[in-house]
Amino acid sequence: EGIVSDVSSRLAAALADRYRLERELGQGGMATGYLAEDLKHGRKVALKVLRPELAAVLGADRFVQEIKTTAALSHPHILPLFDSGEAGKRESGEGVFLYYVMPYVEGETLRTKLDRETQLSIDEAVGITVAVADALDYAHRHGVIHRDIKPENILLHDGRPMVADFGIALALSAAAGGRMTETGLSLGTPHYMSPEQATAEKEITARSDVYSLATVLYEMLTGNPPHT
Repeated sequence: EGIVSDVSSRLAAALADRYRLERELGQGGMATGYLAEDLKHGRKVALKVLRPELAAVLGADRFVQEIKTTAALSHPHILPLFDSGEAGKRESGEGVFLYYVMPYVEGETLRTKLDRETQLSIDEAVGITVAVADALDYAHRHGVIHRDIKPENILLHDGRPMVADFGIALALSAAAGGRMTETGLSLGTPHYMSPEQATAEKEITARSDVYSLATVLYEMLTGNPPHT
């Protein structure tokens, strides 16, 4: 708890001129999410901070550069990227925080919905899948592969599916430049990973996202992903 509050307070101080942290939203494999106030625009945002051990092997400049491809995506079923950058002083020796900012969506993730309902109706499952497939098709035509499609990354905003964390996994692996293994973090979630991702093939194509979406559809219909 002491460490957590220390990190949070350093982070809050480093971002104080732009964002006011309100509370932690949850921790994922790659980042910790916070609900924050965007001071300039007076709006609530979701601010995600990369895990320190991940930030340590990434070049901050490279991460910010790579994430720009995501910022260019504009689609009704893709959660947009508002901001990204590094906070804190590089020379302090405590390491910098790498963060990215997305809209804070009132609603729930598909994961939360599935945990509550287990199975969805065919119509609802197909509706969500079509919306996500539409977002993926758009991104793939713009040369961006998501790489981590899973129920946690599909938000239901006013009943409308929105895909979050687009290209973040790609930005991370590109920024790490093959040093990803040093972090001990695997990109992707085993239940939803395509076989080529699981075998760590160098070339990941749009088909990986299609595979992951199919596993999500399978889970929506049957209550479990195909491989558990």
